[in-house]
Amino acid sequence: MTTYRIAPSILSADFARLGEEVRNVVAAGADIIHFDVMDNHYVPNLTIGPLVCQAIRPHVQVPIDVHLMVKPVDRIIPDFAKAGANIITFHPEASEHIDRSLQLIRDNGCKAGLVFNPGTPLHFLDHVMDKIDIILIMSVNPGFGGQSFIPEALKKIAAVRRMIDDSGRDIMLEVDGGIKVDNIAAAAAAGADTFVAGSAIFGKPDYKAVIDAMRAQLNGVAKAGQ
Repeated sequence: MTTYRIAPSILSADFARLGEEVRNVVAAGADIIHFDVMDNHYVPNLTIGPLVCQAIRPHVQVPIDVHLMVKPVDRIIPDFAKAGANIITFHPEASEHIDRSLQLIRDNGCKAGLVFNPGTPLHFLDHVMDKIDIILIMSVNPGFGGQSFIPEALKKIAAVRRMIDDSGRDIMLEVDGGIKVDNIAAAAAAGADTFVAGSAIFGKPDYKAVIDAMRAQLNGVAKAGQ
């Protein structure tokens, strides 16, 4: 049976109370903290760096999943590993040598993965599946929180699920962008097992109610697949 994980994105949290926010969302049932890093270069926005990761690390025991929307990536990878990241993903377009960047993440003690924008082809995976622990499919174009889910992403999720199954490897399949209670089941049915949600969780007063509702949808998919 598939293990589903919910990964709230702190991009939508209250940054004035970030330690409290991550503690609260984990207490509400989050499995992972998703940490969006934007550099105003690869994407048109500027967010947070290793110091913020280091600051929240003592507040939670769950994995911190750092999504690097930066270019170049290699310089910043060791900094996030030292700051307490457990998972580091990056976009293939942002690396001069994808294989080397993946190995750098693993050499620094973190799980490594690639991120695919709606328009990025999947052929980048062809020769690096042995170095990948997670694949992240973007269901919006990266750069801003609060965007609407792009349904075409479901086809890409399904294609990656087939690639993972064919590889026989234990690789997480994550989806990020516009995930809400009313579409999380469709993403799970397509093959995703890890779900990033920002404003859908942090934009509501009761984090537990939202996460519980998402879990109920995921349980329905799990039962249907038995």
